[in-house]
Amino acid sequence: MTKLAELDIDVHDVETITERREEILAAISAHAGQVAYNLARVEGGDYGRRSFSTDRGEWTVKYEAGDLEFLKYEPRGGGETYVVSTQQPAEPSALALALEDYARFIERYNDHVESIDGSLDGVETAFPDVESTDTVVSERDRIVDVIEGVCGQIAGELFRYEGTDYGTFSTRVDSTRWELKREYDSVSYLRAGGSNGVYLLSQYGPPSASDVREYAPRFHGFVEAYNESVTELEADLRTIEL
Repeated sequence: MTKLAELDIDVHDVETITERREEILAAISAHAGQVAYNLARVEGGDYGRRSFSTDRGEWTVKYEAGDLEFLKYEPRGGGETYVVSTQQPAEPSALALALEDYARFIERYNDHVESIDGSLDGVETAFPDVESTDTVVSERDRIVDVIEGVCGQIAGELFRYEGTDYGTFSTRVDSTRWELKREYDSVSYLRAGGSNGVYLLSQYGPPSASDVREYAPRFHGFVEAYNESVTELEADLRTIEL
């Protein structure tokens, strides 16, 4: 039996081919990386892709955070070659075929840049003055402060006669549910419209001016409903004889 070591067969070394491929891919990655960087800058996104067609095929550049993620070539005859990718390098013959069309790809990219050059010329940058919301905010805060003051009084009265550390007062005013939640004699929140409603008072900041405009006029009904509940309670207590 012939030993493998005794076989006189010449095995070609691929080291030269792979080294040359690595040199080419490094150069292409650096060069196409400039394309990816420029596309990311002009298109204004961290992620994206753009394709460029030539007579022989289509090139697709995909970038992420301005860096080249991959460069793909799809020849007219079918198939695809990832000239640059994070996966294994392209097969040498497919890479050679793609690189025959690489210069045309760069020409198409340059044509694209030229087509958008000057596209912003003449765009007017003299915009109207921006109106200040200072007056709206001041009036919103004034109204909310008044509502908070009244609710503070209600919370204090609830704390006095309910005798609990935490509590709520809920009522309906014209089909809208209102709820005041307190902690001791302080207001935790005032909400109108149920669990998904608007917080006129809360620990997370003031409501919008439009919400105040909608619900502030209805707040009178909430206070009246509270007063009526106190009156009813007083009437009930008067019926008790000792």
